Amino acid sequence: MSSMELAQTIMKTLYKYFDEVAVIVTERESTMVKLWNTEPSITQTWLETSIKLRLAKSSRLWILQFDVKDPLYIIKNAEEIVKLADKVEESEIYAPLPEPGKCSPISEAYDPKIVSYMDDPSEIVEELINAAMTHPVDRVAGTLTLTKTNLTLVNSKGFQCEEKSTGVEAYARVFKGEFSGHWAYGSTRLSINNIKEVGERAGYYAALTSDKADVTPGTYNVIISPLVAGNLFNYVASMASAFSVMTGFSVFAKYKPGEKIGAESLSLYDRPRDSTLPFTRSFDDEGVETYDKPIIENGVVRNILHNSGTANKMRVKTTGNAGWIRPTPWNLEINGGELRESELISEVRNGLLVLNNWYTRLQNYYEGYFSTVSRDVVLVIKNGELTGHGGRIRIATSFPNLMNNVIGATRERFDISWWEVRTPTRAPFILIQNIPVTKPEV
Repeated sequence: MSSMELAQTIMKTLYKYFDEVAVIVTERESTMVKLWNTEPSITQTWLETSIKLRLAKSSRLWILQFDVKDPLYIIKNAEEIVKLADKVEESEIYAPLPEPGKCSPISEAYDPKIVSYMDDPSEIVEELINAAMTHPVDRVAGTLTLTKTNLTLVNSKGFQCEEKSTGVEAYARVFKGEFSGHWAYGSTRLSINNIKEVGERAGYYAALTSDKADVTPGTYNVIISPLVAGNLFNYVASMASAFSVMTGFSVFAKYKPGEKIGAESLSLYDRPRDSTLPFTRSFDDEGVETYDKPIIENGVVRNILHNSGTANKMRVKTTGNAGWIRPTPWNLEINGGELRESELISEVRNGLLVLNNWYTRLQNYYEGYFSTVSRDVVLVIKNGELTGHGGRIRIATSFPNLMNNVIGATRERFDISWWEVRTPTRAPFILIQNIPVTKPEV
C-alpha cells in the first residue's frame, strides 16, 4: 500500500467518527556515518514510518502520533481512538480546517545524488576527513547523515498532496591538543565542496593558533559564527510562533509587528520555498500553501507565525506555518552584510570570535533574557588581530539587546543544520557590540 493509499484509508476510516480528519504519513530512509579518531566508527541505516492525526469533533481537538511497524494498526484500532473522544474539553484555539489549497510539490528539493550515495557514503566521508587533515591536527570526529523523505497529507476537506525531498547533514569536530574546531552544513542537495568545507573549516579553527589568551569578565565586541547565529536565531524564530506569544513564552508578546526590535541592518526570514534548505515545504500541515516571509525586516517585527487556530484566535490570517498546535518556522535566513570574514575581524579592536555554543537557556521569555556557553574555540581579538584561544565563556544578555547591537556581517553566508541548529538556517558571521561576557564556573 502506498503512502497516499494508506493516508486515504486512515482518513476514511476515522471520518466515520469525527467531524474533521487530517492524516500525515512520513516515510524517511536514513543513512548515518559516525566518525571517531579520524575514521568511520559505525554506519547505521533505518526506515521510519510516522503517522500523525488531527481529529476534531464539536470544537474538540486530538493530535496523535504513531510510530508503528504496522501502519494498519491505526485502522484496526480505530475504535480505541474514538474512546478518547469524551475525555477532551473544547479547544481554545480550534478553527475548522481551511479550504484545500493547490498541490504543487517543490520538485527541486529532491536530489538523486544523495540517494545514490546512501548505500555507500564512504567517498563523501573520506572527502570530509581529508579536508580536515590538510591542517596539522590530531583527530576528526563528527557525523554524516543522508536522508530520503516522502511526506503525504490527506484531510477531510479534500486536500491531498505528496512531496518528496532529500537531505544531507554533516558536522565535524577536529581536535589539536586541548583545542577543537567545529563546522556544520545542511542542504537538500549534495555538494562535495560544501562537505569538504565542513572538514576544512573545523580543522582550520582547531589549528589556527596554539597560544592562550586571557578573557576577563566584561563587555566585548563579539563576532558570532554562523553556527552560533543559527542557534540563537532558532530561539528568536521559535518565539515568533503565535502559540509562544499566546502562552507568554515569547519576546514578541512585548514587541508587536511594526515595532523595532533590532538594528536596521538585521533581517530574519522564514524560507519554506527555498528548495536548497532541508525543511522546504510547499504546503503546511493544514494544506495551506507556504510562502516566504520576513519575521524581522530592517530591525522591525513584520510577522508572527500562524496556523488556522492561532490566526482565528488573534483575528488575522494564517501564514502557512501549521503545526496543528504550534505554528513553526520552516527554514531561516539571516541577511548578510558587506564584509569578508577577515575584514570583519579587522574591525574589532578588543573582542572575541565565538565559533560554537550550547546550553542556551532562557531566563525571561517576555524580556528575551538568555545565556549561552561557548563550545570549541573562542578566539581573542586585539587591534584586529587574533591573539589566542580564550577558553570557555558565557554570554548573558537579551535578544533585543543582541539584535540592536548588530554592527556588521559578512557577505558570505552558510547553510547550517545540526543538533544545536534544528531549524536549518542560512547565516553570516555577525559582529555585535557591547555584549556582556563572563567565565562559566565549570
